[in-house]
Amino acid sequence: MAGSKKEKQKRKSLTAENRFKKLSTDSSRKKLLKNKKAKHSPNSKPNFLLRVFRKIRMLIFKVMWGLFWRSSLIVILGVSITISYYYFGLKEYEILLDERSRGSVTLENNIGEIFAWRGDNFSKNLTATNISPHLRNAILATEDRRFYSHFGISPRGIASAMYINLKEGRGALSGHGGSTVTQQTAKLICLGKPFRQADWKSEYDYEASCRTASVWRKTKEALYALALEFKFSKDEILTIYINRVFLGAGTRGFEAAAQRYFSKSAKLVNPSEAAMLAGLLKAPTLYAPTNNLKRSQERANVIIGLMESQKFLSKKEATYARNHPATLSKLARAKAGGYFADWVMASLPHYLTYKTTEDVVIKTTFDPSVQKAAEEAIKSVFRNQVDQHSSAQAAIIIMSPNGAVRAMVGGRDLQGTGLFNRATQASRQTGSLFKPFVYAAALEQGYSPTDLVNDEQITIDLPGSSPWRPKNYSNKFKGQVTLYNAFSESLNIPAIKISEAVGRKNVSDLAKKFELFSDPNNGPAIALGSSEATLIDLVGAYASILNSGYKVEPFGWEKLELKKNKNEPLMTKSEITDMQIISPETAKGLIFMMSEVIKNGTGKRAQFSDWELAGKTGTSQEARDAWFIGFSKNYIAGVWMGYDDNTPLRGVTGGGLPADIWRIAMESIHSNLNPTPLFTDKLYLTSGSMARRTVGESLSFGRTLGQFFNRLLRLN
Repeated sequence: MAGSKKEKQKRKSLTAENRFKKLSTDSSRKKLLKNKKAKHSPNSKPNFLLRVFRKIRMLIFKVMWGLFWRSSLIVILGVSITISYYYFGLKEYEILLDERSRGSVTLENNIGEIFAWRGDNFSKNLTATNISPHLRNAILATEDRRFYSHFGISPRGIASAMYINLKEGRGALSGHGGSTVTQQTAKLICLGKPFRQADWKSEYDYEASCRTASVWRKTKEALYALALEFKFSKDEILTIYINRVFLGAGTRGFEAAAQRYFSKSAKLVNPSEAAMLAGLLKAPTLYAPTNNLKRSQERANVIIGLMESQKFLSKKEATYARNHPATLSKLARAKAGGYFADWVMASLPHYLTYKTTEDVVIKTTFDPSVQKAAEEAIKSVFRNQVDQHSSAQAAIIIMSPNGAVRAMVGGRDLQGTGLFNRATQASRQTGSLFKPFVYAAALEQGYSPTDLVNDEQITIDLPGSSPWRPKNYSNKFKGQVTLYNAFSESLNIPAIKISEAVGRKNVSDLAKKFELFSDPNNGPAIALGSSEATLIDLVGAYASILNSGYKVEPFGWEKLELKKNKNEPLMTKSEITDMQIISPETAKGLIFMMSEVIKNGTGKRAQFSDWELAGKTGTSQEARDAWFIGFSKNYIAGVWMGYDDNTPLRGVTGGGLPADIWRIAMESIHSNLNPTPLFTDKLYLTSGSMARRTVGESLSFGRTLGQFFNRLLRLN
């Protein structure tokens, strides 16, 4: 046994050495380095070029790292300084809510309803917390769904917008902006730079500069947005945004837009209305429901889809909103009063209208029901009696006998502001519409409507010109006729004879008292309306006749006040009725003669049942203008038709289409009124009794107007 143990000790162990025994750190590293050097260099020494390359690489890395951290430090310092500069330069929250450079003008009709806005309309007291939750959600779904989670800018949103723009073939900064609501707020307040008239050609140029889409501008907007985020809460930023954004039709902020389009507060709008309002953010003018309701509803459907996908609306709510799209309020739908509103604005001081810095409220004489009747009358005649391709225009004014204008249509285009108003701005030849003032001059000198005048061919010598041989419209002559017959049939020769008898200067001076002409044509053709006047001036002159000869001045406003001081009028309109132009007897005679025009003369087409009416037709030289002005005891209305370029009308006279327009409008507004007689004096109710009485008296003096003119002009 002992021998065997010794043998075992001498015998080598059959167990292998531990190959995984941990070598010492130093010895293993030396062996590795020695092997690596041996492997790459037969002489066991580093390559010279390799060492140089390594040193250069390390140098470049050190330089770039130095530049990077220094540049980063500079950028961080610059951004911090810029944000701090913007932060300390930010105005107070309340000021930023309304920083308009001009105020607004709100126009109310005769019963206190708003029918028109001008300027930058704005309504306060709307916040992110009291706004309709549907409207807040619609805004966020459309513009910035991560508004409450980001820090003012959204790199992901910007990158996505740039990608879409490039994919659609535009510049990276053209089209989709990727801006957050905070960035858009920075743009709305123009990075805190206020508008100063002295620095800009116009406010439009100023606002265009605020919307510049350059890289530098976008960078500044981003930094300003960060300052806003530091300065204000999310709700405050959203409140500034919803009060400052432009939403078309002269509205600033969602409260003004909700009132403009739906006649309700933005606190109360439903999902479909909220979607329509939010849809305006993309293109306020294009998607304004007053311009194209269907297009606005289609845009709203897109917003409803976004609200549904972002869980702001359930599927059931979204379906209901699509099936019940938003519609305009009654006042917004009417689109009425554009011409009237512009006329009223122009009649008041510009510092209280177009250039106002305050919010102004104007109480007007505008009557929407009368306006509707006027518009429908023009549409009806042009739809049923005029070629659909005709470019002829028409204008109408309807007012009360005291001069309060109730309706005004300045042309066939009823939409928009600043349109050319043919009722107030177009001076046109009056034609036979001027004849009442020729006859008024004669009546003022003692002539009677039943005096006689000879309707015959006459010749008048004009200095420096060939003799003038005027004609009647029919090219026929009636012989001896009464003044009222000559007037009712609009005969030219009697009007010329009367004008020559009483004196052209007297006729001209009387026209000036009626404020028709500043420089009338004083030739013999003045009797035929060769001078020019506007429709509103002529309607005012006819109203003076109805007003027993006392001057009537058309007016469209009654009271002006500042919105902040409501019920404390800044200006009020007073009626002036104490200036007498012609005597009451002359006015009565003219009214009688004008009633004959509608009963038996050129204005028969203006008749409608049960009402005593008076009026006068007018057609200017070569039928370039056709007129009809007439009145009842309740209203006076005037109509003009013609072409803007003075092209002659074909087959149209004042007793035709203008009389039709007048009748349709006046019959509509008189439909609910009790007929009132024009005359309280029964003498003027029947022309026959009057003619018998006054003709006898006239003949007893041994003179008729015809004899007088024969003697004056030596005519046979």
